[in-house]
Amino acid sequence: MAKKRVAILFGGKSAEHEVSLMSAKSIYDVIDKNKYDVCMVGVDKAGRWFLNDGATALLNSHDPKLIALNKSNKSLVLNPGGENKSLVESASGNPIGQIDVVFSVMHGTIGEDGSMQGLLRTAGIAFVGPGVLASAVGMDKDVSKRLLRDAQIPVAKFITVPRHQAKDLTYKAVSANLGTPFFVKPANTGSSVGIHKVKSEKDFDHAIDDAFKYDTKILIEEFIKGREIEISVLGNENPIASVPGEVIPTHDFYSYEAKYIDENGAKIQIPAKLDATTIKRIQELAIKTFTTLCCEGLARVDFFLTESGDLYLNEINTLPGFTKISMYPKMWEASGLGYAELIDRLIQLALERHERDSGVKTHYTPT
Repeated sequence: MAKKRVAILFGGKSAEHEVSLMSAKSIYDVIDKNKYDVCMVGVDKAGRWFLNDGATALLNSHDPKLIALNKSNKSLVLNPGGENKSLVESASGNPIGQIDVVFSVMHGTIGEDGSMQGLLRTAGIAFVGPGVLASAVGMDKDVSKRLLRDAQIPVAKFITVPRHQAKDLTYKAVSANLGTPFFVKPANTGSSVGIHKVKSEKDFDHAIDDAFKYDTKILIEEFIKGREIEISVLGNENPIASVPGEVIPTHDFYSYEAKYIDENGAKIQIPAKLDATTIKRIQELAIKTFTTLCCEGLARVDFFLTESGDLYLNEINTLPGFTKISMYPKMWEASGLGYAELIDRLIQLALERHERDSGVKTHYTPT
C-alpha cells in the first residue's frame, strides 16, 4: 500500500508562533514514517509559506525561548482546486506533489480560528481537527460561552467589551458586577496570551490595554476558585473522552510562561485524583461541549471544579498544544493511547471526514 503523504503545517502570524514550532517538532519526531511520507510546511510571522526538510526546519529547536523557523529557499503558494497540485513552489510554479492530509498545528489566530480550515477546505485538502465553524466558535471565547450557556453548560459570569466601548470601562463598575479578583482576556487567543488576573484598580488599565493588543474584543470574567481540570476529546460522529488531568499552577495562574517557559510553572497530575462519579460527570460534560460546538477530530476541554463539587466550563481548545509533554497527548497516553498512535488516529479521522464530506453535492442542477 502506498504511503499517505502528510504535510505538517506550523508557525503562522499569531502570538502562539513559537508554541506551534514546538508542536510541529514533536509530531515530526514521532509520526510513523514507515506509514506516512512527511513534509514540513512552515509559515513565517509575515504569513509566507516554506517547504522545509524535517531535520532542518527549526533553529534552536530545544530552547522554547529561542526556537525559530528556519526558512528554506522553497517558498510555496496554495493553488485552490488544483487537486494534487494544491501546493506549488512560488518561483517555478511546480507542484510539490500530492498532499493527502494536512496536520495543522498553527495555534492561535489565522491558524486555529477557522481561517486556515476554510483555506484548506477551499483547496479540497483533508485536514486534522475541527472544521471552519467549530474552529471559529471555539476560538471566540465570547461566542462559545454564549452557545454553551444556551446549552445549559455552566460557565463563569462574564462581560464582553469591543474596542470601541473600552472608554466606558471602569474598575469600579466591573468589580461591582463580577467581584474581585477577575480575569481580563482577549476574546480570540490561546496559550494564556494577553490574559491578566486583576486584583486591584492599579492592575486594571494595563490589563485592558494589553488584552486589546491581541484582539479587538475582550472578555472580562469572574474568578472561579477551584481546581483546574482538563480533558481530551477525540472523534468525529462518536467522540470519546480521555481520563482527566489536573493543572496545579505554581504561578498565580496558568500563564504562558508557566505553560511553556518555566519548567516549574505548574504541577501536572494525570490522571487527576477524582472519584469515579466526578470523572464520569467531567467526561460527559466535555463530550457535550464538543458536540454543542460542532467539533470533530480533537479538542481539549478545560473546567474549574469547586470545593462544593460544581463544574464550570473554562474554555475549549480546538487545536491544543501537541508537544510530547502537552496535556492533550499526555491524557490520552494515560488512557492507553500512545503519542504515535494518537497521531495516526487523528490522521485517519481527518481522512474519514474528508471522504464523507466529499460525497456532499456542492452544486445544483435543476431537473
